[in-house]
Amino acid sequence: FQVPVAVNEPVRAYKPGTEDHTNLIAKYREMYNQDPIEVPLYIGDQRVTTANKNAMTPPHDHQKVLGHYSVGDASHVEAAIDAAMNAREAWANLPWEQRAAVFLRAADLLAGPYRDKMNAATMLAQSKNVFQAEIDAACELIDFFKFNVQYMTQIYKEQPESLPGMWNRLEYRPLEGFVFAITPFNFTSICANLCAAP
Repeated sequence: FQVPVAVNEPVRAYKPGTEDHTNLIAKYREMYNQDPIEVPLYIGDQRVTTANKNAMTPPHDHQKVLGHYSVGDASHVEAAIDAAMNAREAWANLPWEQRAAVFLRAADLLAGPYRDKMNAATMLAQSKNVFQAEIDAACELIDFFKFNVQYMTQIYKEQPESLPGMWNRLEYRPLEGFVFAITPFNFTSICANLCAAP
């Protein structure tokens, strides 16, 4: 299989009056004015809510409550580790091209129908302007997903040299444990890539 060649996602200009600008600002206003949302923990295939919740407010407008998120504790971390370890074998046994397809599809969705929503959410949650959100939340994350797939295929092609009468080969195996990633709040793309890259 040959994966698509990764190229950097073009940065949109969002010039006032353009369709891109109009659509993004409309999505921002929609999300700013919607009823507060509830953000659960996702552990494996379970949606988990806790009684302990914290408010989510934009850094530029602390009086505006966008929603509340469930606060996990050590038991939730343990449950997440267990869920990751239980999912590990099925994911590891999935052919590499199917694993790659998941990330390429995510990149396509982010470049298309979810771009405005991701950028607006980043503008609200991190007080980024249009350009900062476009570069971080959309373009950089799309690039991470696409380039990670390309790098994976390059790594898989790396094989040791063989001498006459022998065939040296290397089979890449997935991690045997888990990655505990504590993501920064201020970079959408890094938050997603820390969870996706390993």
